Amino acid sequence: MRAFVVSKYKDPLHEADVPEPTVGDQDVLVMVTAAGLNQLDEKIRAGEFKQILPYTLPLTLGHDVAGTVIRTGSKVRDFKKGDEVYGRVRDGRIGTFAERIAVDQSDLALRPASISAVEAASLPLVALTAWQALVECGNVQPGQKVLIHAGAGGVGSVTIQLAKHLGAHVATTASASNADFVRGLGADVVIDYRTQDFEKELSGYDLVLDSLGGENLEKSLRVLRPGGKAIGISGPPDPAFARAAGLNPVLRLAITALSSKIRRHAKKLGVGYEFLLMHASGDQLRRMTALVDGGALGPIVGKAFPFNETPQAVASMTDGGFRGKTVIILPLPSSRTASLGSNQGGEDS
Repeated sequence: MRAFVVSKYKDPLHEADVPEPTVGDQDVLVMVTAAGLNQLDEKIRAGEFKQILPYTLPLTLGHDVAGTVIRTGSKVRDFKKGDEVYGRVRDGRIGTFAERIAVDQSDLALRPASISAVEAASLPLVALTAWQALVECGNVQPGQKVLIHAGAGGVGSVTIQLAKHLGAHVATTASASNADFVRGLGADVVIDYRTQDFEKELSGYDLVLDSLGGENLEKSLRVLRPGGKAIGISGPPDPAFARAAGLNPVLRLAITALSSKIRRHAKKLGVGYEFLLMHASGDQLRRMTALVDGGALGPIVGKAFPFNETPQAVASMTDGGFRGKTVIILPLPSSRTASLGSNQGGEDS
C-alpha cells in the first residue's frame, strides 16, 4: 500500500510501497480518510525525539487518523466494520500517513457526528494534549487563571476552548492579526507577542501551557503565583517523564541534567514545572466527542493537502503564521478498495 516514510533522520518524507498492516486480536483496521499533522511528526522526522521515542527506520509517520473500520480483530467488541472512527495512534505504532493502519481499539473513538472526517483528523493529538494538560496535570478549576502560548496554533486553539469550558480566565499569546480569532475561541486577554512582553503584562497565573520552550518557558515561570505550575510540551523532559517512560538509567541521568536548570529556577520561585508528552486514549477522546457534538469544542483546520503532497504538508509546518491544524486528505475509498486482499489477518465484524 502507499505510505509516506522517513528513511533517514532529517531527510524529507518520500512515498513508498509498504506492507499491509498486521491486524492483531485487539486491533481495528482503518481505511484512512484523513490524517492530521503535528509538530511531533516534524520533530521525529528531524531526529529531535530519537532518544525518547526510538523507532526503526524507514518509518511511516503520522499520529492522527480519521477513517472507516474495514476489519476488526477477534477480541474487538466496541467497533464494527463500517464505523467512522478517529484517534491518536499510540507511540510505537504510528503510521497514519498511509492508506490503511491497524490501531489498538483502546486508542480509538467513534467520530463526532457533527463534524467531517477531515475536521476529526485535526483533533486527536491536540485535544488529548489539552485535556491531559488542563485536567490530568493542571486540575484546572473555575475562576483559575490560565496562560496558553501560541493560541492560534493547533494545540493552543483547542486548549483555549477547553480552558474556557472549564471556567478558567484565559490569556494567550498571538500575533495582532490573530487577536480577534483567539478572542472568538474564548481568550479573555490577548498578548501580541511581537509588540508586548507577556511577563510584564501578566501575573498571578495558576497554570501556563508552554509550547515554545527555552526563554519563553523561563519567563512563563515568573508569571505564575506561588504554587502554580508550568506545563511544557516542547521540553525539556523531566525526571518524572523519564521514569514513567521506562528509559534506561543513562538516558534518565541525561534528562535529569537537561532539565535541571529549569527545575532549579522553578523551585527558587516556588512554582512547579512538568513535561508532558501526551498519550493515546480512546476514553478521553470520547469525552472530546461529547464536547464537540455539544458545541463546546470545535476543530480548526488551517490547511489541507492531498495525500500525494504529504511531504510538502509536513514541510509547511515550519512556516508558522497559520491557524489551527494541517490535514492531509486521502483519495476516495472506492479507488483503493480493489487493492485490498481478502485475508490479511483478523476477522471481519
